[in-house]
Amino acid sequence: MEETTTFQGLAHLFVTIFLYCFSAFIVTPVMTDVSMAALCPGKDECSLVIYLSGLQQIITGVGSLMMMPLVGSLSDKHGRKCLLTLPMTLNILPLATMAYSRGTTIFYVYYVLKTFTSIICEGSVLCLALAYVADNVSEGQRASSFGILTGIASCAFVCATLCARFLSIATTFQVAATMAILSTIYMRLFLPESIPDNTLRASIVSNEKLNSPLLEDCPGYRNKISRSVRLVREMASLMRRSVPLFQVAMVSFFSSLGEAGLHASSVYYLKAKFHFNKDQFADLMIIFGTAGSISQLLFMPILVPALKEERLLSIGLFFAAAHMFLLCVAWSSWVPYIAAIFALFSIFPQSCMRSIVSKQVASNEQGKAQGIISSICSLANVISPLAFSPLTDWFLSESAPFNFPDYSFHPKPHDQSNTTNVRYWIAIVRLAQKSKPYIRAKYI
Repeated sequence: MEETTTFQGLAHLFVTIFLYCFSAFIVTPVMTDVSMAALCPGKDECSLVIYLSGLQQIITGVGSLMMMPLVGSLSDKHGRKCLLTLPMTLNILPLATMAYSRGTTIFYVYYVLKTFTSIICEGSVLCLALAYVADNVSEGQRASSFGILTGIASCAFVCATLCARFLSIATTFQVAATMAILSTIYMRLFLPESIPDNTLRASIVSNEKLNSPLLEDCPGYRNKISRSVRLVREMASLMRRSVPLFQVAMVSFFSSLGEAGLHASSVYYLKAKFHFNKDQFADLMIIFGTAGSISQLLFMPILVPALKEERLLSIGLFFAAAHMFLLCVAWSSWVPYIAAIFALFSIFPQSCMRSIVSKQVASNEQGKAQGIISSICSLANVISPLAFSPLTDWFLSESAPFNFPDYSFHPKPHDQSNTTNVRYWIAIVRLAQKSKPYIRAKYI
């Protein structure tokens, strides 16, 4: 790769990712209200929405689990730009559907389109963008570059959420569809291929008719099965070759498992307990996105050379856990806003893990390695709804098993709940104080 194309390629990549993420994120604050209005109008609680959301996450996760390594591996052979075209184009379809109408029937059409397009789109654009950056940046600068890429996505998140805060729901989906189209056109016109033409093994689009496209090794209908088996073997081989890669995969799985459960349940929890709506969701996301942007664009390039990726990974995981804990014990509507500020540090893990992974493989395996980590995150997204969707519905229902003060999803706290909770904690403190003489006498 010639150095003269490096900066230009990354600049166009950053613009492409900004436009794409803007189109994806602008609809996030309104989807809860749209889903509830289409399926359970006039209600703040809806089991159908929770289970449909979980089902969509499971289907998307299972599909992405198989697709991500395949997309990454194909991009190693046929180029990042070529593979980016498919998910970015498919992303337009569900957004255009909701821009047309948001009735119950259209919502189900959107649901089906979104579920099956997300199998290819969910995570693949970021996976290919990370591989693109790895093609153009030296190992020593990859963590900072990945952080900048994540910061660009966070900036898009903030800008999109600000727009959603002031736009109507209908206009929001129209803007999203327009930006999705614009991002695809910009990518095709301006983004240069990061892999030199002489290193690409084959072109996906060819003038000659291929008997078995992209699957030259195994003839006949056994090709698809054989390729899936081969991808699994390649994943296992990469894991065995590198202990750090295996460790990052495990950390990625468990952190994604927690994050997926939090994102799947927190919006319904906040809506049921504090009656959050589109505007409050947008405010919360703006705080989270702004903190993430500042962290990735300003703190990450400074902290990586001083602390290295491993320490930053530990710091990020600690603050991510603290954010989840603070949110789950929220006793007032302002607590989620304070928890969102933790994104200053909780956003570190993804960039750090991707950087560590990129250093464990050769340049011709970057797409495959990033695809493996993305597929492991997808596996966590499959497992998470199986546990969190029933639990969320159970604790949001009238038959919740218990109502532990401040540590419950129960939407109908008793009257004067804040006073009751304060008295509860005061009683705990007093009990501990009274126990001190007894503990000293018996055990010290």
